[in-house]
Amino acid sequence: MTVTLRPPSSVRRSAWVKNPKLKPFLPYVVCLPIFLAIWQVISAILGQDRLPGPINVVANTWMPYIVEPFFDNGGTSKGLGLQILISLQRVAIGYLLAACTGILVGGVLGMSKFLGKGLDPVIQVLRTVPPLAWFPISLMVFQDANTSAIFVIFITAIWPIIINTAVGINQIPDDYNNVARVLKLSKKDYILNILIPSTVPYVFAGLRIAVGLAWLAIVAAEMLKADGGIGYFIWDAYNAGGDGSSSQIILAIFYVGLVGLSLDRLVAWVGRLVSPVSR
Repeated sequence: MTVTLRPPSSVRRSAWVKNPKLKPFLPYVVCLPIFLAIWQVISAILGQDRLPGPINVVANTWMPYIVEPFFDNGGTSKGLGLQILISLQRVAIGYLLAACTGILVGGVLGMSKFLGKGLDPVIQVLRTVPPLAWFPISLMVFQDANTSAIFVIFITAIWPIIINTAVGINQIPDDYNNVARVLKLSKKDYILNILIPSTVPYVFAGLRIAVGLAWLAIVAAEMLKADGGIGYFIWDAYNAGGDGSSSQIILAIFYVGLVGLSLDRLVAWVGRLVSPVSR
């Protein structure tokens, strides 16, 4: 008779931990269950009505919000997937406008020390204004909630793009500029071969900050006045005050975080592809 000896459980656990393919996932395997357990305990202390636990959130929102995220019953009664798409459409318009304008303005301010120094106080003052402070004046100007929300995204996201683009130009090494002068590069060649490659990492750092601010701004703006969108969904669920409202809000917040993380990673990935430093 053949006897198969199994290694002790401690040895098996040690081998699992040291496995190079599984080791990167170990922090998630350990920390996420701890987080969910703490959340469930706090929920039990406060009560499910005040703070539903993860089990209750899933149970209360499973149908239709988790199973059917793209349902559409007409009007603003839509699944979370469609609500997020509505918000992403607004973010895409405002963010692209901010990116194009911010890179252009930042490039001008970076190349002109006179304009950069003269407009710096204006930029430093306006960039500290909270996103929602722009919403009332945008409503007065545009007389439309959707256009106002897009403007709030634009005015919130543009400042880090302007600042980082200007800083990137100012950080171009003097050796590069000296070589350009020695070679007598034209303005076009200088911009294409020195200025743009040197400033791309700074520009994408600003774009990465801006996309997070844009997503934050649209959720807040939609809570105030919007027809549809993830921010509208959260505020509408709060005003409804039903049995599953708190679970719907928590699920929506979870989706907001996932989308924000995805947008940040997407811009970072594009930046690594474009940046000459990464190559």
